[in-house]
Amino acid sequence: MQALIRSFSYNDERDGETVRSAAEVWRAKTCHCLEASLLAAAILEHHGYPAQVMSMESQDQLDHVVYVFEGQQGWGSISRSREPGLHGRAPVFPTLRALALSYRDPYIDDTGRLRAYGTCHLDEIKAPWRDSPRNLWKVEQYLIQLRHTRLRTSDRQYRLLKQKFLEGNLPEPSPFWW
Repeated sequence: MQALIRSFSYNDERDGETVRSAAEVWRAKTCHCLEASLLAAAILEHHGYPAQVMSMESQDQLDHVVYVFEGQQGWGSISRSREPGLHGRAPVFPTLRALALSYRDPYIDDTGRLRAYGTCHLDEIKAPWRDSPRNLWKVEQYLIQLRHTRLRTSDRQYRLLKQKFLEGNLPEPSPFWW
């Protein structure tokens, strides 16, 4: 599923902001993180997985959304981003917190830092996220207002990674990035 999502062009919203349903994403073959999460949820619910997403808050208000699922070895995610380090994760994380923390380092750039995460089932939103022809601003607003659990991360590690980012010396992604 992650390979399928990565095969879609990144939706940079040049013609205006969008929050398209899974069906509209499928038609357009382009998506950003939230739209990719809706498509993954729509496809994988047919295989018995719940339509569950994780919203991650950043200090610079550039939040990230991933579809989350539980596999035999742990929690994983599926997503799309401009940054390869923010794509999905193999299902190897023992908790949702551990999965969220796996995004800590690649989230760091000149302004970004992961602060918190929250999860929800998409049907809680009561919006037609599977097949609406219209933008789903209600989904975006729900995720913004969702109760998020604070993630405490090392200030020292943050400063070190930010400096490496500014110098262009970021480490290679870990092997679980797929």
